[in-house]
Amino acid sequence: MIKILLAEDIRILRDALQALLSLEHDLDVVTTVGRGDEIVPAAVEHGVDVAVIDVSLPGQDGLTAVAELQQRLPSCRSLILTGFGHGGVLRRALALQVHGYLLKEAPPEELAEAIRRVADGQRVVDPQLALSAWNAVDHPFTEREKEVLSVAAEGADVAEIASRLHLAAGTVRNYLTSAVSKTNARNRVDAIRIAREAGWIL
Repeated sequence: MIKILLAEDIRILRDALQALLSLEHDLDVVTTVGRGDEIVPAAVEHGVDVAVIDVSLPGQDGLTAVAELQQRLPSCRSLILTGFGHGGVLRRALALQVHGYLLKEAPPEELAEAIRRVADGQRVVDPQLALSAWNAVDHPFTEREKEVLSVAAEGADVAEIASRLHLAAGTVRNYLTSAVSKTNARNRVDAIRIAREAGWIL
């Protein structure tokens, strides 16, 4: 039996996926979670073989959880589910060496087969997503803007960013303003979200 962790924040979808996967004779959903920061503790506790993870979760995004999971439970393989086809997110996922990447609209039998292949050591990437990744544009930032935005994405305020990157606070604000402008975002938080979804920052 392949032991599976299922991470999905929408309860009805999580329950439906669990029910569908439980119909497969060789798949066993041993634990489910609704938040990204619950993934690693649950996976370690149950010793899961494959973690099926929604890319967008409260508490911690799916890809950040995957990176942590690789450190804590290297034997666990990861299969990311996404509701959107941003190529940049796929490129970020591939940089983290996730083992599978599927759209949520995939038929249940396709998901079940992807889990088996991932558990068997293969990589599975939805062809439609692979094409969008191929066509994704490179980030619009200077390296310094990207660096500042990446630190901001960790939750650091202007003073902390300035201290960590040895910059003046005013310079940090200028870089953040520029990043917001280049992403056509409403504010810094929106710019971070857009940059993450595009795969420009982790």
